[in-house]
Amino acid sequence: MAPDISVLGRYTYLATELVWGSVALVLLHRANALRKAAVTILALYPIAYLWDRYTLAVGVFDIKLRTGIDIAGIPLEEHLFMAVVPGLVIGFHETIFGAE
Repeated sequence: MAPDISVLGRYTYLATELVWGSVALVLLHRANALRKAAVTILALYPIAYLWDRYTLAVGVFDIKLRTGIDIAGIPLEEHLFMAVVPGLVIGFHETIFGAE
């Protein structure tokens, strides 16, 4: 059974983003793919932002365990999420297939 990290209260989502973001950074650093990830994240970010802003506005999901800090209309943690997810994907991909 997974540990209940909701004890972190409003910092729960932020903590998970920081943990998984750290994993992504380690993988990207080991694979020497930080620049590749940065370019990809910058290219995807505007689309992810619009998608996220829309889905939050129409009520597709509600984020309860967050800091409450909004930047440009969406939670701080969502901005991090938009960098962490592609960073993890590229980090794993480059770790597995990068040095062929």
